[in-house]
Amino acid sequence: MISSSTVVTCVVEKLRAALARGQWRSGQMLPGQRELAEQLGISRPSLREALTVLETLGLVRAMPGKGVLVLDADASAATDSVGAASLADVLELRYTLEPFIAGLVAQAAGSQDINQLRLTLMDLREAVEAGDSEAGVAAYIALHEALFALTTNPIFQSVVQQTGNALKQSAAMLRASPEHFAARLAENEAVVRAIRARSSAQASAQMRRHILAEGQRMGIELNIPDEHPAPDH
Repeated sequence: MISSSTVVTCVVEKLRAALARGQWRSGQMLPGQRELAEQLGISRPSLREALTVLETLGLVRAMPGKGVLVLDADASAATDSVGAASLADVLELRYTLEPFIAGLVAQAAGSQDINQLRLTLMDLREAVEAGDSEAGVAAYIALHEALFALTTNPIFQSVVQQTGNALKQSAAMLRASPEHFAARLAENEAVVRAIRARSSAQASAQMRRHILAEGQRMGIELNIPDEHPAPDH
């Protein structure tokens, strides 16, 4: 069975290649999602995830009520939109990318890489046990950045920096809610356990669960698809 992460990766690569060869030019709209999904032979949820990755890369922009606009890649590369993003924007970006990255890491990470994740997780556990919220914020960000660094997918290398910047943008909220660090620890432990077990689907599902929980703790209702299965408990 092909994982959803693999499907989305393939779709992103196909669409990037099509854009590079000029199948759709800057200023044009992509075909509607139903038509494009049928052309690519994939589900619409997988297509939406791929389009979100392309939007993060600055290659397209979703225009509510109109469709998806092809951008000038050279001009969009100079624009950094993360600085103006809201917390909801940050969490939606994380929800799109981090489960995907966690799934990839579960498939490809070496034992040394996983040991490093466990060490970083221990830093978070020690901060929680000591009640040190500042150390907890640093360890939480370090753990997620360590995950970003382990992806070998070349597409994601160009967006990992933006994801890291987005994660840092939510640091103020993390500091403002130290009472939730025990829950954050438990949720991230579940992610790392799934990675150690080489369960790509479970690693992705547990990361989605964590980010959804972060949204609930922040009082933010994320605008996300509802097709993803809930993780097993």
